[in-house]
Amino acid sequence: MSKNQELKRGLKSRHIQMIALGGTIGVGLFMGSTSTIKWTGPSVMIAYAVAGLFLFFIMRSMGEMLYLEPTTGSFADLGNKYIHPLAGYLTAWSYWFQWITVGMSEIIAVGAYMHYWFPHLPTWVPGVVAMVILGVANMISVKNFGEFEFWFSLIKVLTIVFMIIAGIGIILFGFGNGGHAIGFSNIWKNGGFFTGGFKGFFFALSIVIGAYQGVELIGMTAGEAENPQKTITHAVKTTVWRILIFYIGAIFVIVTVYPWNQLNQVGSPFVSVFAKIGITAAAGIINFVVITAAMSGCNSGIFSATRMLYALAKNGQAPKIFAKLSENKVPVYSTITVLIGLAIGVVLSYVAPPSIFVYVYSASVLPGMIPWFVLLISEIKFRKVNAGAMEKHPFKMPLTPYSNYATIVFLLVVLVGMAINPSTRIPLIAGIGFLAIMTAIFYLLKMEKRVPLDEAENEKGTKTKAV
Repeated sequence: MSKNQELKRGLKSRHIQMIALGGTIGVGLFMGSTSTIKWTGPSVMIAYAVAGLFLFFIMRSMGEMLYLEPTTGSFADLGNKYIHPLAGYLTAWSYWFQWITVGMSEIIAVGAYMHYWFPHLPTWVPGVVAMVILGVANMISVKNFGEFEFWFSLIKVLTIVFMIIAGIGIILFGFGNGGHAIGFSNIWKNGGFFTGGFKGFFFALSIVIGAYQGVELIGMTAGEAENPQKTITHAVKTTVWRILIFYIGAIFVIVTVYPWNQLNQVGSPFVSVFAKIGITAAAGIINFVVITAAMSGCNSGIFSATRMLYALAKNGQAPKIFAKLSENKVPVYSTITVLIGLAIGVVLSYVAPPSIFVYVYSASVLPGMIPWFVLLISEIKFRKVNAGAMEKHPFKMPLTPYSNYATIVFLLVVLVGMAINPSTRIPLIAGIGFLAIMTAIFYLLKMEKRVPLDEAENEKGTKTKAV
């Protein structure tokens, strides 16, 4: 193991921008867009826009703090420093739990989607192969993770861009529709723009906000980014509007090309749009893209869960061995532990009833929101502590603290919607249960009194020199 237990800054700007995009644009958009549209019809575009506005404030609060303090495990470190050790602890374990479950689901998805080409191949085989490849890549160096995620994300982004262009061709010029332009009438026909009324729109917000979880992943890369001030701030500036364009643009094309109430009959909307303009291999193309999206999700899961375990160990809230790095400056023991967790999850998914895994995965929705709350609350205290540095800070959070409070209220409203909606109530309760258990463990083990690992090492070094 390396004596210098600092992560290597091996992620370039192009890596971080694609990591941010790839962390949010996943299988849900390609295969699950119909589930968000069914609640509220075409007005789901507004739901994505509203959620995107508050996502902008979350990202800017993160960017402001990371500009001065670019550390890996940033959410945990910031919560620990500016709120309370419990905030950092819950943030780290919540994020770890979220990405472990995401990684499990994506590994299982890889096996399921490979059935399209190899129907007799056991589902677990391609899933395990994908996990091993990604695990080895993550253990070799952080640059390998960045390269994998760059190309996975690029495939997804190019697919969405092509679909948007093809969709506009159908809408305006009738490409693939005998030269008859479809026009925009499907947006307000078949029940209107707000098909499900206010209730449907309200319920849709909880699903939409879940689709955005993962965009804050660039905060996890801060400690391993080359020139972090420049790369992180540029990524924050550009990521939000790019995601909004991709999400809203893709949904706009889908609800314009097809009546929203027929989407359940056409399978993946992406396949349908491609097939409509005459691409006969549309299903195979989208299946390939979805596999890369699942690989991307698993890749992000391994990276994020590993770095959070590393941050917990550095803060004295997990065994010290998880803070040890390999010669390539990778937290290898943390990575191995995450891979073991994914493997156990894959085994359980085939042994246990499917409903158990669904609830475990759904329970990560609330914990996945904890970093957002922590970022918004931390930034208020951050401003006060760093008042001098803020005078010349080039990347300030707009409208602080009012934008912080407004975003916190919005997130709480979304949680209320999850509690009211029978479809999301049980996952919310499960998420609350997870947070309650982790809080009890925190106080039972008296973790708030533990000395962070780096401080302990410094103290030890000082005493050794004195002797």
